[in-house]
Amino acid sequence: MKTFSFLSNSSTITGFILLGFPGPREKQIFLFVLFSTVYLLTLMGNGSIICAVRWDQRLHTPMYILLANFSFLEIWYVTSTVPNMLANFLSDTNVISFTGCFLQFYFFFSLGSTECFFLAVMAFDRYLAICRPLRYPTIMTRHLCTNLVVSCWVLGFLWFLIPIIIISQMSFCGSRTIDHFLCDPGPLLALTCQRALLIELVFSSLSPLPLVIPFLFIMGSYILVLRAVLKVPSAAGKRKAFSTCGSHLAVVSLFYGSVLVMYGSPTSEHEAGMQKIVTLFYSVLTPLLNPVIYSLRNKDMKKAALKKTKCNNHIFKLGNCSR
Repeated sequence: MKTFSFLSNSSTITGFILLGFPGPREKQIFLFVLFSTVYLLTLMGNGSIICAVRWDQRLHTPMYILLANFSFLEIWYVTSTVPNMLANFLSDTNVISFTGCFLQFYFFFSLGSTECFFLAVMAFDRYLAICRPLRYPTIMTRHLCTNLVVSCWVLGFLWFLIPIIIISQMSFCGSRTIDHFLCDPGPLLALTCQRALLIELVFSSLSPLPLVIPFLFIMGSYILVLRAVLKVPSAAGKRKAFSTCGSHLAVVSLFYGSVLVMYGSPTSEHEAGMQKIVTLFYSVLTPLLNPVIYSLRNKDMKKAALKKTKCNNHIFKLGNCSR
């Protein structure tokens, strides 16, 4: 069993202990192998989507450009937590530095906010494709697509910057233990020497907005899509319309379902284990499943992957592979 040392309640601390998933050494080794495999599969899956969009000229459209950026985001989202978690499985102390904790805090929440914005932009793209098909090429231009992508990244990384800087300037006392596998704001604020009600209020007010606003936008977009699809006379036309946005709906359901369970319900100490599981689901499993969802339900992605596989099989025989 792992053992941890704790500072006295009167100590001012400079680092934190992430409890993670405590247990016997055998359990730690098993979890290390399991999450190492999941991490590598996530990198490979999302990397394959990026490569497919890059190599196949047919996928150089706004829909797939957004998907490639989303996959790039997922790689960094899972990287913000899993490597440190893997290191802790093999560590006897599980200590994370003050700077490392707040960097993880910042990148994890910034990337999560960016993901919400990307899901909203992808819903807008599907709305235009289904409800405004004739005007889609003139509205969703390469220029607009680029602006939307840049806006998602900039807005996501600016949203939590000031609150996290303010929290990082506070003094932390007492036990330095965080009963989580990442630096979560709740346990961090509980370790402050003096409770800052104003900071907690500002953070609790800002945190839900990147979740709620894009979610409402996504729901509004799909209500309009549903109304448009129901007006399509043929069953084949309806199936084609639904298949266009089926993958995105599945990803939205996975991500927002777990996030709303995590942050939309009251928490307490005895629920710490469940919080870890739910956080694992939306921060580790969802990035793993997204490439599978988009690849299995998208014919263009299947064709691009098949073409690349054939290219790799014959590249040494032919010397090159045309695009």
